[in-house]
Amino acid sequence: MANQHKLSGSELIVKKFGGTSVGSIERIEAVAEQIAQAFYQGEQQLIVLSAMAGETNRLLSLGAAIDSHASSRELDMLVATGEQVSIALMAMALHKRGIAAKSLIAGQISIMTDANHGRAKIERIDTSTLTALLADNVIPIVAGFQGCHQGNITTLGRGGSDTTAVALAAALSAKECQIYTDVAGVFTTDPNLETNAVKLSQINVDTMFEMARLGAKVLHPDSVDYARRFQVPLRVLSSFEPGCGTLITPQEEPLTQGRIVGMAVSHSQAIIHLQRSPQHPIVWDSLADQLAAIGIETNLLSKDESSHLGLSFTVDKLWLPKVLTMLDLMASEQVIESVQYVDNQVRLSLIGNGLLDHVDVMNKARSELSEIDVDVNLMSATAAKVAMVFCESKLNVAIRALHYAFQLNDQ
Repeated sequence: MANQHKLSGSELIVKKFGGTSVGSIERIEAVAEQIAQAFYQGEQQLIVLSAMAGETNRLLSLGAAIDSHASSRELDMLVATGEQVSIALMAMALHKRGIAAKSLIAGQISIMTDANHGRAKIERIDTSTLTALLADNVIPIVAGFQGCHQGNITTLGRGGSDTTAVALAAALSAKECQIYTDVAGVFTTDPNLETNAVKLSQINVDTMFEMARLGAKVLHPDSVDYARRFQVPLRVLSSFEPGCGTLITPQEEPLTQGRIVGMAVSHSQAIIHLQRSPQHPIVWDSLADQLAAIGIETNLLSKDESSHLGLSFTVDKLWLPKVLTMLDLMASEQVIESVQYVDNQVRLSLIGNGLLDHVDVMNKARSELSEIDVDVNLMSATAAKVAMVFCESKLNVAIRALHYAFQLNDQ
């Protein structure tokens, strides 16, 4: 019966539903009903699903119970099963509603990646299977988060289902990629931290990339970068309540030039201060490359320009032991003279466009925080952001003050 239904000539929409959206049988049924309604209204859809909420952590804990140092290949094999459960259940729920749907893992539709297990990058997608299904009026239900390399399952890292959805939207020239989450869209800052946070109706993709990269959890940075490179219109919506969400576009709004658009927070940061040896003047790029090679992302915030020997940067506290081990080795080789660190820090970033042309942003931010006794330990600026690092216990008062000071309540 379902195959007799004809599309009304609408363009393809790729829809990704996160773990909380499919976190129970009741939620899967609710999302299936939403997909069914859109189908019978003539909308062409491709669905990407995450694992059910908490499932990936459960699988990882099972693996750790066997071997805390298990191979990355076997971990990928293990955790990729979470999405397989979601897509099969969703296909069943749509079949029950008289809709032709087919669950598909990455290997079945040739989502090819590099060999970097646990953090793979998509290199190529063969769209022939998906195109044939869509032409036959079958809704593809695709496992997010996973890929394939030389017959082995790979995974794209945390938040990788967002990247799967954007990559498929790009490969199929979809009209839009819609990311359904448990929030109504992109806000000026985390509404759990600031009750006066405002939902943005639209945001530029470059600004969204900075927000995601610097701590906003609504979208994974890789997915936003993919959308930016392949000009894919993105929309963030809630699967729990109706609404238009936030549209993320390639176009820049002239009114936002030089203005703060939002704030992003990176919790649990540590500041590392080091002094380089004059006999071995390593450069920051070299150190950053060495850290990146073992999967550690750093954010350079300060240099001692007078001597060119001092560096201060932040890392996620989770990586602190590994970074200190590397730096201790460099100290033993007299490449650096001293290493100090401070933990329990937070990085708060003010994000906008053309901020270096408005140097008063830094001064205003520092002044506002000084008035409420927030001591800024590190501060840096680019054309896209002003970042400040301070004690995490001061985060709530700092967000409230800066959200008001930069008129984000009035967006």
